Amino acid sequence: MSSVSPIQIPRRLPLLLTNEGVLLPGSTMRTSVDSARNLQLVRSRLLKGTSLQSTILGVIPNTPDPASDAQDLPPLHRIGTAALAVQVVGSNWPKPHYTLLITGLCRFQIVQVLKEKPYPVAEVEQLDRLEEFPNTCKTREELGELSEQFYKYAVQLVEMLDMSVPAVAKLRRLLDSLPREALPDILTSIIRTSNKEKLQILDAVSLEERFKMTIPLLVRQIEGLKLLQKTRKHKQDDDKRVIAIRPIRRITHIPGALEDDDEDEDNDDIVMLERKIRTSSMPEQAHKVCDKEIKRLKKMPQSMPEYALTRNYLELMVELPWNKSTTDRLDIRAARILLDNDHYAMEKLKKRVLEYLAVRQLKNNLKGPILCFVGPPGVGKTSVGRSVAKTLGREFHRIALGGVCDQSDIRGHRRTYVGSMPGRIINGLKTVGVNNPVFLLDEVDKLGKSLQGDPAAALLEVLDPEQNHNFTDHYLNVAFDLSQVLFIATANTTATIPPALLDRMEIIQVPGYTQEEKIEIAHRHLIPKQLEQHGLTPQQIQIPQVTTLDIITRYTREAGVRSLDRKFGAICRAVAVKVAEGQHKEAKLDHSDVAEGEGCREHILEDAKPESIGDTPDLALPPEMPILIDFHALKDILGPPMYEMEVSERLSQPGVAVGLAWTPLGGEIMFVEASRMDGEGQLTLTGQLGDVMKESAHLAISWLRSNAKKYHLTNASGSFDLLDNTDIHLHFPAGAVTKDGPSAGVTIVTCLASLFSGRLVRSDVAMTGEITLRGLVLPVGGIKDKVLAAHRAGLKRVIIPQRNEKDLEEIPGNVRQDLSFVTASCLDEVLNAAFDGGFTVSTRPGLLNSKLHQKTRQGINRRNFHLPKVSG
Repeated sequence: MSSVSPIQIPRRLPLLLTNEGVLLPGSTMRTSVDSARNLQLVRSRLLKGTSLQSTILGVIPNTPDPASDAQDLPPLHRIGTAALAVQVVGSNWPKPHYTLLITGLCRFQIVQVLKEKPYPVAEVEQLDRLEEFPNTCKTREELGELSEQFYKYAVQLVEMLDMSVPAVAKLRRLLDSLPREALPDILTSIIRTSNKEKLQILDAVSLEERFKMTIPLLVRQIEGLKLLQKTRKHKQDDDKRVIAIRPIRRITHIPGALEDDDEDEDNDDIVMLERKIRTSSMPEQAHKVCDKEIKRLKKMPQSMPEYALTRNYLELMVELPWNKSTTDRLDIRAARILLDNDHYAMEKLKKRVLEYLAVRQLKNNLKGPILCFVGPPGVGKTSVGRSVAKTLGREFHRIALGGVCDQSDIRGHRRTYVGSMPGRIINGLKTVGVNNPVFLLDEVDKLGKSLQGDPAAALLEVLDPEQNHNFTDHYLNVAFDLSQVLFIATANTTATIPPALLDRMEIIQVPGYTQEEKIEIAHRHLIPKQLEQHGLTPQQIQIPQVTTLDIITRYTREAGVRSLDRKFGAICRAVAVKVAEGQHKEAKLDHSDVAEGEGCREHILEDAKPESIGDTPDLALPPEMPILIDFHALKDILGPPMYEMEVSERLSQPGVAVGLAWTPLGGEIMFVEASRMDGEGQLTLTGQLGDVMKESAHLAISWLRSNAKKYHLTNASGSFDLLDNTDIHLHFPAGAVTKDGPSAGVTIVTCLASLFSGRLVRSDVAMTGEITLRGLVLPVGGIKDKVLAAHRAGLKRVIIPQRNEKDLEEIPGNVRQDLSFVTASCLDEVLNAAFDGGFTVSTRPGLLNSKLHQKTRQGINRRNFHLPKVSG
């Protein structure tokens, strides 16, 4: 048989510089390509080339030098491996890069670098023979005993693995079929070796030297396997098989499986996890799922992405509190004291919590209620949820729902997705570690909606007492019982909550505070908290209740107490500066020169004058303690008052009336101004009004035009047609704020009646109510918040629809004593209550119908009353 000439590689090879390892002839490696030179090489040679030679590269192991310039070609290793690019995979995320699958062919030596840019190309000299049909017998004769010794160790190493594994059996067959000179490179790339050792094998051009360097590596690996087998004799046979399978299945890194320490530790973790599953108190269905997943985990290589996902899933299942719960404290008397100490007022809310405790005493397996606290910001909705948990002796967990627009935040992701996680409900249960915590779903009215689903719809199952005992998270895919969880939702308004979700919750209104309640809250909670935060004591600062009232009325105008708390913080900071300066001056005086002594000190004491809280002269003595905060100190610290009582000034001319509006931030007073001028009978509305409010304005002008003769209302020319050659402009100040709703109807009528009659509306009156075209006054919502806003503004009379009379029962007793309420069923009664001396009614211009006027005034007087004070 004639001999076959060896295969030659091209004399000119493009060089691929790799930092990820050393490629040896006969082995396969994946390498990432992201440098500029390597990217140009792949695009020019591999992606555009068509011949076989264009896929042959020179792979050079590269050790990056931090001191070298990235633009310059780094020093190249003298010997490299000619490789065949088997596969090219590209990606643009997070930046453009390619992944190459390359197989080593033979060694080469760089003779000369021909060019460096755009990628290096070198003239090379082939060092290894490449034969299509190698003469194995001749090679064995040339190598002699060294070859046989190497072969014996290689066979011993492979046979120590499980031969039932297909990859191991294939490797055993390769030992007999491959030429002996190729075995050192192949086995070095398989067994556990460092890059430095592989580089030494690559540099061993002599075959004899290569065998001598590889045999110690094989012996070391064999000894490691023997030691491992001794330590695993007590393990089950199937565990041994799994350990052998994991490394072998990685074809490109077969011996990596022999990283024994990590494998052993991981296997111990799996045994521990299996023991936890057996001893846990999860339901039978969850047990079945966990048993199935643990069996899959044992047979799964660690390199698979699903391995970590499955393990995380099992750990979560073990950590969930399936049957672990806390015992409720059912002492109602102690609970009442605790709630009263933590929160002032909020009687309705406290009553509901105590009712739950009472029923819980009578029935142990009572399902947790689903409450929704609705009120303006800063009234304590979130903090009262924490107090409820403290009262019951339960764990507390807050879930912020503001801005959430993905249903997976509630139900979790399915485990088929990369990076899947359980929802916030299951994750919260894992965090608290019990199955009956208090969950606060904060800002439930601010949930969003997107292409990822509607989280409000996902909450329907969570907040339904008839369904949440069988809640299924997408990640768990196993039912979990939420019936013992006490859910408390908070919202500023119910308008943005979907009706189906609102129907599942028990709404408890948490209105704004009165001035008296704010004063109590300030001196019970806010001031002590701010003193503690700023390192002050009551012996250093005193804030009288009169000063607190000034802050409430002149520096804040809110339903809650957040701004009030910030004002106290500003005061404490200013006082802290004075206290710190005083301590510094005391120390300076104490260490003054003794020679100057008493005489100098007496002179300072005689000449020193008390300074205001804003002045800090160098010779001033420390301020006397405690520092009393009065109105002058407030003005120095907080600046001039932000809010003044401007109602009487604004109502000093006809065409102005005060209405009451409800906002998510609480009630507000709202001015309505009207003006008339010559024109073509047009009605102009300004102030960012919604469609409903615009319709109310048209209703008001239509009703006044139809009743102009009755009330003797004329335009500038004396005509009863109010729009004859007259334009009317209605304006609602605070034009940057959008306004809408029907409750401004009576205010618009009163404002226009004042404009056309030339009479002033009473400066202490505010009103609210919807109107009809026939002059009826219909009920509106938010009465309590509106009345509190009128009380904050210093008004004395409030006109409300007669059908809202029942809502006055919710008004605090001290507010009812300060205000006079007029309930009106028609616009005649509204106008008579809004003007001093009533509003004139006549059948002819200039003639009063005294009987009708007297009858209307009597009706008003019967409804001008103070409700009795409600106890508690």
